Amino acid sequence: MNNVGELIPFFGMLVGVIIPLGAFVFVYYESKNKNETIIEISKNLDDPSKAEELIKIFDTRKREPIDYRRSGVITLFVGIGLYMLGFIVIGKLLEGVGALVGLIGVGQIVAGYLYPNTGKELTNAVEEYEKE
Repeated sequence: MNNVGELIPFFGMLVGVIIPLGAFVFVYYESKNKNETIIEISKNLDDPSKAEELIKIFDTRKREPIDYRRSGVITLFVGIGLYMLGFIVIGKLLEGVGALVGLIGVGQIVAGYLYPNTGKELTNAVEEYEKE
């Protein structure tokens, strides 16, 4: 009879495959049910504009553009945390990873200021340019 300890790596590899597949199946059935619900409700509507409103309600995508400054600050502090963990406990390798992640965060912050993304920021940038 096989030793149970020899099966642990096999089950570990299976978990690495089963979890992502389970997540994809879950997302598929969730969106499928949502689309079927929209179709059933729209069959009973007389006004096409109400169907468009219904689709807008179920549309879960973000309408706002990405704020690079916010994500940059988060990435910067994750990098600082990794650097400190490497400095205090693990060693030079994690310090390098932390420095890399922190510099990526700095780049995102700079990109957020160079490329305004909200409507108000774009309007302000155009007005400043027109003043010149």
